[in-house]
Amino acid sequence: MNMKYLKSLLIILTLVLATACSSNKSLERKINALEKRVAALETGSSAASRSTDSNVQLASHPEKIDDNAPKPKFNFSNTEYDFGTINEGDIIEHTFQFTNTGESPLIIEKATASCGCTVPKWPNDPIPVGGTGEIEVRFDSKNKPNQQIKTITISANTDPTLTRLRIKGFVTPIQQTAGPVKQ
Repeated sequence: MNMKYLKSLLIILTLVLATACSSNKSLERKINALEKRVAALETGSSAASRSTDSNVQLASHPEKIDDNAPKPKFNFSNTEYDFGTINEGDIIEHTFQFTNTGESPLIIEKATASCGCTVPKWPNDPIPVGGTGEIEVRFDSKNKPNQQIKTITISANTDPTLTRLRIKGFVTPIQQTAGPVKQ
């Protein structure tokens, strides 16, 4: 969401609440919390993602944030896959398997690769405690000769929030055939 739009929305909401019921103590607390949120957004503070009043729920984080809540945890059987030597143009697929060994359901928000030639797929549903899941990775070696190392970054509700997987190997270049020699 655009920062200027969010700031404007919060200011308008503050004014509406202030003029509608200026004598209501509960609303005054909410207004103060919103004003603090706007100030935090203006300074880029990390406090901007949290409300200072437990009764105020903001649209960007409607749920209450509890930093002490139990976290899910990835336990991958391996975080790196060496595909060895392949020919340029070959497509390699590998599945990284994991278990949620944490204390709450694991939710993968997204997975991105360091190159467009590598495409990850991940489960959309939460992985329960003790449950298993897979990250499927597809690497297309077309126009990718020689040594290759690709990183897949997974963003999830784990601690830490980012987990990295790697695939690597050597891609044998296509032999270029010499054309006719000009004399």
